[in-house]
Amino acid sequence: MPTLAGIALFLLTLLGMEAFAYAMHRWVMHSRLGWLLHRSHHSERSGWFELNDLYAVVFAVPSVLLIYGGLSLGWGEWAVWVGAGVAAYGVVYFGFHDVIVHSRLAHRIVPRSPYFKRIVQAHKLHHVSEGREGAVSFGFIYAPPVDRLKRQLSSSGKAEVRAPRGPREDASTDRPAETV
Repeated sequence: MPTLAGIALFLLTLLGMEAFAYAMHRWVMHSRLGWLLHRSHHSERSGWFELNDLYAVVFAVPSVLLIYGGLSLGWGEWAVWVGAGVAAYGVVYFGFHDVIVHSRLAHRIVPRSPYFKRIVQAHKLHHVSEGREGAVSFGFIYAPPVDRLKRQLSSSGKAEVRAPRGPREDASTDRPAETV
């Protein structure tokens, strides 16, 4: 397979993974059965890991199999390029979602570009809903405009909107309390 064709297949796979991740997030992770693991991601985490992390392990299996099959089982170069595209999406997802949005690792990255801000805001809006129903924005590389997501959230009769987190007024002193 020509290198240029391999790179194109890699990039198509990387972009195609967004559609796959959207579908898995919306219709599997937010289903009754999928919520058994994914609920942990919508709840306060204690410790480094949450049950939802098992999805990353499950989604890594096809990538590993494709790369191994392409390199060692004679499946062809296409399998290596596709497996690498799946793995690259996983790396982008981890870096952006787990590190930047959810701060699972310490960092000093501040979203400044309009695209970067929109993706982060869209995911934060996804987490406004405590329950499995009524959530918005299930993708990660692409997110609809934030205003549209806010309208969807407010018009949804199914969303269980969580109480806001952040500075609260201290009733005894009329001073802002520390950030929660």
